[in-house]
Amino acid sequence: MLHAINPLYSLSGLLVGLLVGFTGVGGGSLMTPLLVLLFGIHPATAVGTDLLYASVTKSVGTAMHGFNGTVDWRVVRRLATGSVPATIATIFVLYLIGKQGGESSRLISTVLGVAVLITAVLLLSRGWLLRQLGPRVGVDGPRHAALLTVLSGVILGVLVSLSSVGAGALGVTALFMLYPSMPAARIVGSDIAHAVPLTLLAGLGHWLLGSIDWHLLLSLLTGSIPGIIVGSLIAVRVPDRVVRPALACVLVVVGGRLVL
Repeated sequence: MLHAINPLYSLSGLLVGLLVGFTGVGGGSLMTPLLVLLFGIHPATAVGTDLLYASVTKSVGTAMHGFNGTVDWRVVRRLATGSVPATIATIFVLYLIGKQGGESSRLISTVLGVAVLITAVLLLSRGWLLRQLGPRVGVDGPRHAALLTVLSGVILGVLVSLSSVGAGALGVTALFMLYPSMPAARIVGSDIAHAVPLTLLAGLGHWLLGSIDWHLLLSLLTGSIPGIIVGSLIAVRVPDRVVRPALACVLVVVGGRLVL
């Protein structure tokens, strides 16, 4: 088993895990571009492997939030109602592209770059967006909130299946707008809980398409799990106003490199 672990991949997992622990931003916006740009891994393989990687790491977070009672399963069901069909449809489209001899690599790289850039913008402007749009969008009324939550799930299903990015930054921002009276811990817990079936289903879809590197997955988990734990423990010592802008600047450079 140990011979299957690549130290460089594990080190990358450790560094990404530390940053995720610091900032709470999903590893997809960091890990997938790193695999594509630094290690030259095929975009489809990077996305598929990262999706299963995310499903494992977020399962741990879901267990903790579930134990603490900070998961709103009603919201999770609404998101899944939109994301599950959207994920299945997206995987099927990728299958058709591959079957017809099309090249999905460029599509995935472009969507990945755009998703990373969106994540960077949200990191810098989430507070402003919530102040400006929250009062207009955020309605806890059953019908209004339910429909927009399902629609958010559809968008997340497509975006995450193509890029492995979006379940964290986009999902949390949408829930803050839609449920302004819900405690922040409950919003984060609900978003993490929804990300588990979303990333697992999308990851299994990529597995069926042959886009999973199991040795890579094992190496990433070996480094990232302790990294996330350590990062979470010392996050309170790192000023959020310093870490988030720095991370956003890195994501802008990475996203631009993927798109261009």
